[in-house]
Amino acid sequence: MREQAGERFRSSGRWSGRRGAVLAAAAVALGVLTTGALAPPAASAATGPVSVRKGLHALVHTEGVPAALASVRGRGGRTRTYTAGVGDVATGAKVPRDGQLRIGSSTKTFTAVVVLQLVGEGRVGLDAPVDRYLPGLLRGNGIDGRRITVRQLLQQTSGLPNYSNYLSDDIRSYDPRELLDLALRHKADFAPGTRWAYSNTNYLVAGLIAQRVTGHPLAEEIDRRVVRRIGLRHTYFPAPGEVTIRERHPRGYFREAAGAPLVDATEWDPSWAWAAGQMVSTNSDLNRFFSALLAGRLLPKAQLDQMRTTVPAGYPFPAGARYGLGLVSTPLSCGGVYWGHGGSMTGYETRGGATEDGRAAAVAVTVQPGRATARLMDGVVDTALCR
Repeated sequence: MREQAGERFRSSGRWSGRRGAVLAAAAVALGVLTTGALAPPAASAATGPVSVRKGLHALVHTEGVPAALASVRGRGGRTRTYTAGVGDVATGAKVPRDGQLRIGSSTKTFTAVVVLQLVGEGRVGLDAPVDRYLPGLLRGNGIDGRRITVRQLLQQTSGLPNYSNYLSDDIRSYDPRELLDLALRHKADFAPGTRWAYSNTNYLVAGLIAQRVTGHPLAEEIDRRVVRRIGLRHTYFPAPGEVTIRERHPRGYFREAAGAPLVDATEWDPSWAWAAGQMVSTNSDLNRFFSALLAGRLLPKAQLDQMRTTVPAGYPFPAGARYGLGLVSTPLSCGGVYWGHGGSMTGYETRGGATEDGRAAAVAVTVQPGRATARLMDGVVDTALCR
């Protein structure tokens, strides 16, 4: 999961070391599975627009993902769910309708909402330096918390190096401060506010600020301020050491390289992503979340307006995408934009968001995709929102 990210963290390169034996054993357990079309997928979970169903089947048959899932919410609130592929390649089990998924960087929007709620409460200053809340913590080569603002963290313009580029091969639990130390050993990517570049370190620090200001774990604040507030029944922040997914879910897979066997990575520890990508949810809960956010149910207007104040974003986002404060605007082929934040975690990838008029769509696959597959996922989202 660690390619850089935004929506794209690629596992490749992270699990080298001890992963050889793990991959070999897992490949035997799963049978000989390689790129290319898998077995014929299960029937779509619901009837609906042929183009959305076809998109999911293309993801399975053409792109070779084990499973693809989608949830589409229309202007009137009616939701349709779709599936293709298999939920477990070892058993051939069906894909659970609207199953739970590791949502990766979509977690960033949840973290940003908590910080912006604290801004609205007067407890955090958006343009205040990080040092006001975490004195002396950010120091390094070209790194100074007295010159980096909270806004720059949330908008990915701080210049902090991406700690996930320097993770070891260990598949284990990580502490947030340990992850921050990895970043601080490296030179800043650029001076604060002079450029945009995606870095998980920004949200690591934002999460630490939320904890320092509230005196509570970030997971508790996200649960109280977001999850329970808008009734996300299948969304949670895994507890330390929790590697299983709590409810019905498709298995997630890792592929060392194109053409390599699939390895079951469903229960690999997600703690290395923490505030930047650790959460679990469903497509329908993500649609509810982004719709509620745009409708003003989570933030006062002033903070929501700040969240939607954007700068041009580059890779890994689609052409024309712009980054706000943990929220991304992506152009639609039918005009206008949708607001969301894709996510990637070992074994899973999610794409989607919501529009101003109440439409929402989320698409997920159960292996981290290459660029062509990711573009197809974006196309399915566009199709769902423009139908």
